Amino acid sequence: MNEHRVHQIFEVSLLLKGAHALIECVGGIVLAFVSTDTIVSLANSLTQDELVEDPHDFIASHLMMLASNFSVTTQHFYAFYLLSHGIVKIALVVALLKSQLWAYPASLIVLGLFIAYQMYRFSYTGSAGLVILTIFDLFVMVLIWHEYRLVRLHKLAAIGNEAGQE
Repeated sequence: MNEHRVHQIFEVSLLLKGAHALIECVGGIVLAFVSTDTIVSLANSLTQDELVEDPHDFIASHLMMLASNFSVTTQHFYAFYLLSHGIVKIALVVALLKSQLWAYPASLIVLGLFIAYQMYRFSYTGSAGLVILTIFDLFVMVLIWHEYRLVRLHKLAAIGNEAGQE
Protein backbone atom coordinates (compact mmCIF):
# COMPACT_ATOMS: atom_id res chain seq x y z
CA MET A 1 0.00 0.00 0.00
CA ASN A 2 1.44 3.37 -0.95
CA GLU A 3 2.01 6.22 1.49
CA HIS A 4 -0.74 8.38 -0.02
CA ARG A 5 -3.34 5.64 0.61
CA VAL A 6 -2.09 5.12 4.19
CA HIS A 7 -2.35 8.88 4.77
CA GLN A 8 -5.93 8.88 3.44
CA ILE A 9 -6.83 6.01 5.79
CA PHE A 10 -5.18 7.96 8.63
CA GLU A 11 -7.27 11.04 7.88
CA VAL A 12 -10.50 9.04 7.60
CA SER A 13 -9.78 7.29 10.90
CA LEU A 14 -9.16 10.69 12.52
CA LEU A 15 -12.45 12.00 11.16
CA LEU A 16 -14.22 8.93 12.55
CA LYS A 17 -12.51 9.48 15.92
CA GLY A 18 -13.59 13.13 15.78
CA ALA A 19 -17.19 12.20 14.99
CA HIS A 20 -17.18 9.69 17.84
CA ALA A 21 -15.77 12.39 20.13
CA LEU A 22 -18.56 14.79 19.15
CA ILE A 23 -21.15 12.11 19.92
CA GLU A 24 -19.47 11.57 23.31
CA CYS A 25 -19.64 15.30 24.03
CA VAL A 26 -23.32 15.47 23.10
CA GLY A 27 -24.02 12.38 25.20
CA GLY A 28 -22.15 13.88 28.16
CA ILE A 29 -24.06 17.14 27.90
CA VAL A 30 -27.39 15.32 27.63
CA LEU A 31 -26.55 13.17 30.67
CA ALA A 32 -25.57 16.27 32.62
CA PHE A 33 -28.94 17.91 32.11
CA VAL A 34 -31.42 15.01 31.94
CA SER A 35 -32.84 13.56 35.15
CA THR A 36 -32.58 9.88 36.00
CA ASP A 37 -36.41 9.75 36.02
CA THR A 38 -36.38 10.94 32.40
CA ILE A 39 -33.87 8.22 31.52
CA VAL A 40 -36.11 5.55 33.12
CA SER A 41 -39.18 6.97 31.31
CA LEU A 42 -37.34 6.96 27.99
CA ALA A 43 -36.16 3.37 28.49
CA ASN A 44 -39.69 2.38 29.46
CA SER A 45 -41.22 3.96 26.35
CA LEU A 46 -38.55 2.34 24.13
CA THR A 47 -39.03 -1.13 25.57
CA GLN A 48 -42.67 -1.43 26.68
CA ASP A 49 -44.05 -2.70 23.34
CA GLU A 50 -41.27 -5.26 23.05
CA LEU A 51 -41.72 -6.42 26.64
CA VAL A 52 -45.50 -6.79 26.10
CA GLU A 53 -44.76 -9.08 23.12
CA ASP A 54 -41.93 -10.95 24.85
CA PRO A 55 -41.47 -10.32 28.59
CA HIS A 56 -38.12 -12.14 28.42
CA ASP A 57 -36.66 -10.09 25.53
CA PHE A 58 -32.94 -9.94 26.30
CA ILE A 59 -32.19 -6.42 25.07
CA ALA A 60 -35.38 -4.77 26.33
CA SER A 61 -35.22 -6.36 29.77
CA HIS A 62 -31.54 -5.49 30.18
CA LEU A 63 -32.15 -1.91 29.04
CA MET A 64 -34.90 -1.54 31.64
CA MET A 65 -32.71 -3.09 34.33
CA LEU A 66 -29.85 -0.71 33.48
CA ALA A 67 -32.16 2.31 33.47
CA SER A 68 -33.81 1.42 36.77
CA ASN A 69 -30.40 0.94 38.45
CA PHE A 70 -28.99 4.16 36.95
CA SER A 71 -28.12 6.31 39.97
CA VAL A 72 -27.41 10.04 40.03
CA THR A 73 -23.79 9.25 40.94
CA THR A 74 -23.47 6.95 37.92
CA GLN A 75 -25.11 9.59 35.75
CA HIS A 76 -22.67 12.27 36.87
CA PHE A 77 -19.70 9.94 36.33
CA TYR A 78 -20.77 9.10 32.77
CA ALA A 79 -21.57 12.73 31.97
CA PHE A 80 -18.10 13.79 33.14
CA TYR A 81 -16.39 10.82 31.48
CA LEU A 82 -18.07 11.29 28.10
CA LEU A 83 -17.58 15.04 28.03
CA SER A 84 -13.94 15.01 29.14
CA HIS A 85 -13.11 12.04 26.90
CA GLY A 86 -14.77 13.75 23.93
CA ILE A 87 -13.09 17.12 24.48
CA VAL A 88 -9.63 15.55 24.79
CA LYS A 89 -10.15 13.51 21.62
CA ILE A 90 -11.45 16.50 19.65
CA ALA A 91 -8.42 18.58 20.66
CA LEU A 92 -6.05 15.78 19.66
CA VAL A 93 -7.83 15.10 16.35
CA VAL A 94 -7.65 18.80 15.41
CA ALA A 95 -3.95 18.95 16.34
CA LEU A 96 -3.22 15.78 14.36
CA LEU A 97 -5.06 17.08 11.30
CA LYS A 98 -2.88 20.21 11.55
CA SER A 99 0.24 17.97 11.79
CA GLN A 100 1.22 19.41 15.16
CA LEU A 101 4.28 17.34 16.09
CA TRP A 102 3.49 17.23 19.84
CA ALA A 103 0.04 15.74 19.13
CA TYR A 104 1.38 12.43 17.80
CA PRO A 105 3.07 11.19 20.99
CA ALA A 106 0.34 12.82 23.11
CA SER A 107 -2.31 10.93 21.12
CA LEU A 108 -0.45 7.66 21.52
CA ILE A 109 -0.27 8.16 25.29
CA VAL A 110 -3.92 9.21 25.60
CA LEU A 111 -5.18 6.35 23.41
CA GLY A 112 -3.00 3.94 25.40
CA LEU A 113 -4.60 5.18 28.63
CA PHE A 114 -8.09 4.91 27.11
CA ILE A 115 -7.33 1.35 25.98
CA ALA A 116 -6.10 0.42 29.46
CA TYR A 117 -9.30 1.82 30.97
CA GLN A 118 -11.47 0.11 28.34
CA MET A 119 -9.83 -3.24 29.13
CA TYR A 120 -10.34 -2.61 32.85
CA ARG A 121 -14.04 -1.92 32.19
CA PHE A 122 -14.22 -4.95 29.90
CA SER A 123 -13.01 -7.15 32.77
CA TYR A 124 -16.19 -6.13 34.64
CA THR A 125 -18.72 -5.83 31.82
CA GLY A 126 -17.60 -8.25 29.09
CA SER A 127 -18.89 -5.68 26.59
CA ALA A 128 -18.21 -6.54 22.95
CA GLY A 129 -18.49 -2.82 22.19
CA LEU A 130 -15.42 -2.13 24.31
CA VAL A 131 -13.47 -4.79 22.41
CA ILE A 132 -14.47 -3.28 19.06
CA LEU A 133 -13.58 0.22 20.28
CA THR A 134 -10.22 -1.04 21.57
CA ILE A 135 -9.40 -2.76 18.27
CA PHE A 136 -10.22 0.47 16.41
CA ASP A 137 -8.10 2.48 18.87
CA LEU A 138 -5.17 0.09 18.32
CA PHE A 139 -5.57 0.46 14.55
CA VAL A 140 -5.59 4.26 14.91
CA MET A 141 -2.48 4.08 17.13
CA VAL A 142 -0.62 2.17 14.41
CA LEU A 143 -1.64 4.82 11.88
CA ILE A 144 -0.63 7.66 14.22
CA TRP A 145 2.77 6.06 14.82
CA HIS A 146 3.29 5.58 11.08
CA GLU A 147 2.21 9.15 10.30
CA TYR A 148 4.37 10.53 13.15
CA ARG A 149 7.47 8.90 11.68
CA LEU A 150 6.73 10.42 8.26
CA VAL A 151 5.87 13.91 9.54
CA ARG A 152 8.95 13.99 11.77
CA LEU A 153 11.12 12.82 8.86
CA HIS A 154 9.68 15.53 6.58
CA LYS A 155 10.16 18.24 9.21
CA LEU A 156 13.76 17.16 9.82
CA ALA A 157 14.41 17.15 6.07
CA ALA A 158 12.92 20.64 5.78
CA ILE A 159 15.15 21.89 8.60
CA GLY A 160 18.16 20.30 6.89
CA ASN A 161 17.28 21.94 3.57
CA GLU A 162 16.93 25.34 5.24
CA ALA A 163 20.30 24.94 6.97
CA GLY A 164 21.93 23.91 3.67
CA GLN A 165 20.59 26.99 1.89
CA GLU A 166 22.15 29.39 4.38
